[in-house]
Amino acid sequence: MSEVVDAAVEALGKKLAGGFDGVAKFVIEGEGAIMLDGTGVHAGDEEADVTLTASAETFKAILDGEMNPTMAFMTGKLSVDGSMGMAMKLGSALS
Repeated sequence: MSEVVDAAVEALGKKLAGGFDGVAKFVIEGEGAIMLDGTGVHAGDEEADVTLTASAETFKAILDGEMNPTMAFMTGKLSVDGSMGMAMKLGSALS
């Protein structure tokens, strides 16, 4: 597993300490994938209700609060596959 994924799992775990209502997957291009669900956050690549894909740079900017997830999507830096409602819910949890 990459250091980027390890750091992202730790950071997302802090932001979503109570878990996430649904199943979401973040794919960090060239690094791996992170799963978010009711049990918390872990590295993995399983089926999800929504999959968000971004570069490591974009993902880090979103986690650090330097980039709004909605703006990242609107500018093409973040792609969403699956439930847009769940993506919006996750975006607000990360903001």
